[in-house]
Amino acid sequence: MSFFNSIGRSMGRSGRPKGSSQRSPTSPDLPQFPGGGGFSQFSQPQQQQTGALGQTNGKPLYLCNPFVRSALIKGSFKTIVVLPKYVDQREWVAVNLFDFFNNLNQFYGVITEFCTVQNNPTMSAGIGLDYTWVDQNRKQVKLPAPQYIDYVMTWVGGLLSDEATFPTKAARDFPPTFMVTAKHIYKQLLRVFAHIYHAQFQWLLHLCCEGHFNSLFAHFIAFGREFDLFEFDEFKQSGNSSGGGYPGVCDLIVAWVQLGVLDEGVLR
Repeated sequence: MSFFNSIGRSMGRSGRPKGSSQRSPTSPDLPQFPGGGGFSQFSQPQQQQTGALGQTNGKPLYLCNPFVRSALIKGSFKTIVVLPKYVDQREWVAVNLFDFFNNLNQFYGVITEFCTVQNNPTMSAGIGLDYTWVDQNRKQVKLPAPQYIDYVMTWVGGLLSDEATFPTKAARDFPPTFMVTAKHIYKQLLRVFAHIYHAQFQWLLHLCCEGHFNSLFAHFIAFGREFDLFEFDEFKQSGNSSGGGYPGVCDLIVAWVQLGVLDEGVLR
């Protein structure tokens, strides 16, 4: 019996999961698999796209008190990410990726009107750092943040609805490459988190939902480390090969380790 079915979260076969992003009418066909994506460094560091609203004395708001401590959950996340008894690890990874995707997509839906091509012409995750998308010709291309996120959500939503990749029916097993696919999904969702913190966090504050978003991200990081979907050094260096910036949320992860929100093991 599939774990998805056993908890009542079987996904419909008529389309992508509820709440997933719709493809932009101006977007070209998506590549079948985005791979790892890439990054590019600005020749000159640019100012924060969020402007003064996104910083306090040059420090991102998400690193300032009381926002850095804002959360719904107190204590260790270990107890909610550990593999339950009698549950297959791939089932546990699958159902959690499904939940992370839906929850992140709902948060993005709340602030999507602020994430525009004009305000966010690149998929930025820190000063001097843009993520790039791999197109059908395997070339890295810069995209505006809303288009990049639309691509990510459409691609992930399609995989979650694909019975061959995320089986929900009895007697169907996960493909041998499932964990590789899961890691690619996790990596792309991580970039969406990083961009929202960098460029949209002030709107989460305005809506008084920063505690919810912090808790979701901390849960996401703890889960990724528990099942080898996340490596801190790899993530930090994804924007640092030229000696430039790195994803700003790396500082947030370190701060949470110092505050005891996350276990020190996430930094290994």
